[in-house]
Amino acid sequence: MKVAIVTMFTGLATTYSLVNVVAEQLAMLLKAGIDVKLIVSETCRDSEKFGVFSDERIIWEKIPCRLNGSQVTLYDYVLPTQSLHSTFDEEADFYAGIFAEKLADADVCILHDILYQGWHYLYNIAIRRAQKSLRNVRFIAFTHSFPVSRPLAVPEEMNGRYTPMPNTVFVYPTQAGIPALAKQYAVPEGLCRVVYNSIPLTGSLSTEVQKLHDEVDLISPDILVVYPGRLTTGKKFDKVAALAGSLQTVAEKMVRVVFCDFPCADTPAEQYKAATRAVGEQYGLSPGNLIFTSDCGYPDGFPRQGVLDLFVLSTLFICPSFSEAFPLTALEAASRGNFLVLNQDVPALEEIGKALNAYFMQWDARNFGYNTTQTYAPSEKAYYQKHAMDIVRLMREDRAILAKTTVRSRFSAEWIWKNQLESLLFR
Repeated sequence: MKVAIVTMFTGLATTYSLVNVVAEQLAMLLKAGIDVKLIVSETCRDSEKFGVFSDERIIWEKIPCRLNGSQVTLYDYVLPTQSLHSTFDEEADFYAGIFAEKLADADVCILHDILYQGWHYLYNIAIRRAQKSLRNVRFIAFTHSFPVSRPLAVPEEMNGRYTPMPNTVFVYPTQAGIPALAKQYAVPEGLCRVVYNSIPLTGSLSTEVQKLHDEVDLISPDILVVYPGRLTTGKKFDKVAALAGSLQTVAEKMVRVVFCDFPCADTPAEQYKAATRAVGEQYGLSPGNLIFTSDCGYPDGFPRQGVLDLFVLSTLFICPSFSEAFPLTALEAASRGNFLVLNQDVPALEEIGKALNAYFMQWDARNFGYNTTQTYAPSEKAYYQKHAMDIVRLMREDRAILAKTTVRSRFSAEWIWKNQLESLLFR
């Protein structure tokens, strides 16, 4: 599979939202192992490349801006009543030959606003002319703005923005615009598809988080729990695992826990990690859904900025810690939109948690001058499952948590690739 993307970018300024959309699509294609060719204007400077645009696997094809020694001027043909400039046909034939050459080895050609933008009308007609010699190339035409109302009558020379193109699927970023898109290009709605725009959920975060995501999927879980702490029994990693397992059992959704752990001389690390994994699975957590960052290349602890960035992705913070002087991590998790579950019997957690409207549970704890020990009736597992049902319900009712979860799952590059874009390429 080889995919060509025609954007005709003159630059890669991120303030132009389409640059970001194309960057996300490039990342999806490269991750899937697909050969990619990116076709842009020759004015798009290599010095502007950033992020995925710097990937050496991308083949760049630059389209000239001059014909017969003269600069080609692009006119904004937004009105069907406009007349084409005198050199339009010569220029369209010139670019048709270039596109035919550049797209000859492609299986699929993705057009971004080429058929929509008035500024791109010259390229629009050139692509249509080139298509006559590109019978084996399938086209996917993206429209990224509100579809244009179809005029009652359109002169033939101006109908490129209002007519179908053979072997082409038309794409819009929301279902709401599909009827209008179909009307603009006079195609059946069955030839139109929805592909959401994604946001770079991990791309804007620290390098450490991006590397961790390459190893551990941080986007797909319905509930992502991040718990930083010294690897000691006092931090009760096993209780986090037990509640996470109960949440998965009750919610019947994927729950993943990331422990940002760092060593403690008094605790045999591997033994405690194995015991924590066993507890998680005993309570219902799927194998492999409990991650220690010390096993992912960070034996001395995950970088602080990385922890803060992980809280951007997570939705639930659980702190059953035996003792806390000041729960800074709870504040950090709350500041990044996490639902908080805290140990009510730890004075600092209760004080700060009340101010943050946290959800409270009871675990063994240290108070001022005495310790408390919990007993659960009829069982600890029943206690966790009861609270798990309440936590799931409250998280579903919390609009901010629901929105954050939906954005991470439904509008992520991973979801869009798997459910929308991949099927268009391999249809």
